[in-house]
Amino acid sequence: MPVIELEPKLEISHKEYELIRQLVYERAGINLGDNRQHLVQARIAKIIRRKKLSCFDEYFQFLKSDRTGTEIASLIDAISTNTTYFFRESDHFDFLTASLEKRIEQAGNAPLTIRIWSAASSSGEEPYTIAMVVHQLMLKYSQLSLKLLATDISQQILEKAKVGIYPPERLKNIPKSYIRQYFRKITRDKELAYEIAPELKKLITFANFNLMIPQYPFKYGFDYVFCRNVMIYFDRTTQSAVVNKIAQHIKPGGYLIVGHSESLNNIKHPLKYIRPTIYMKG
Repeated sequence: MPVIELEPKLEISHKEYELIRQLVYERAGINLGDNRQHLVQARIAKIIRRKKLSCFDEYFQFLKSDRTGTEIASLIDAISTNTTYFFRESDHFDFLTASLEKRIEQAGNAPLTIRIWSAASSSGEEPYTIAMVVHQLMLKYSQLSLKLLATDISQQILEKAKVGIYPPERLKNIPKSYIRQYFRKITRDKELAYEIAPELKKLITFANFNLMIPQYPFKYGFDYVFCRNVMIYFDRTTQSAVVNKIAQHIKPGGYLIVGHSESLNNIKHPLKYIRPTIYMKG
């Protein structure tokens, strides 16, 4: 009977887990808890085998030596759950529509260009939802135009967002009229799928971006920044640093919108509280 050789079980010690925690915190601001060692170990073991490395230490040195950010982003992809969907926390898009209509009314017939940043765009559902909402207003008001930046730390997830193809179950929260208007049915891997319409794709610039860099290089300020459901992974120190860097790039009268499970309480920042999850720069 042939002998079947099993792959050796790769385990990381508590000390090694702490090294990973510190590196992820330094590079991405994410604070991994004490209770995630087994999950991280399982995901790292898969990466080590895939890259044909011999042990944790070799992988750790490989991570540390990568200055492009690609490998740390791949690790974060592996240990994170990218929970997102179209029209998530839909009241934010109602607010966006109402506040934009006020801006349009104030501008009269003068051209109005709105700049929006989706700061944790994941697989694209958030920026495409924003684009749908604003495009509806663009059809109604010819003077309105949109420049939408969608960023994420993960290049891999951004590539999925750029393609803009989703299975039918991912569209369940989208109004049927929007599905007819902004999606086309395709067949992908012999399965029904829906692809975002070109007129929405052209409104969005996707870019790889790490919120932890010391200074943000934006030339123009934003009217709205959506930074939702990402700061829950940060500790208070990192939250404060990120919020204040974002605030520097919001125009006076512009808004920061965070997730429903997030708050800027106990963080010193220059933004005015408007309602839960919505803050304005005076």
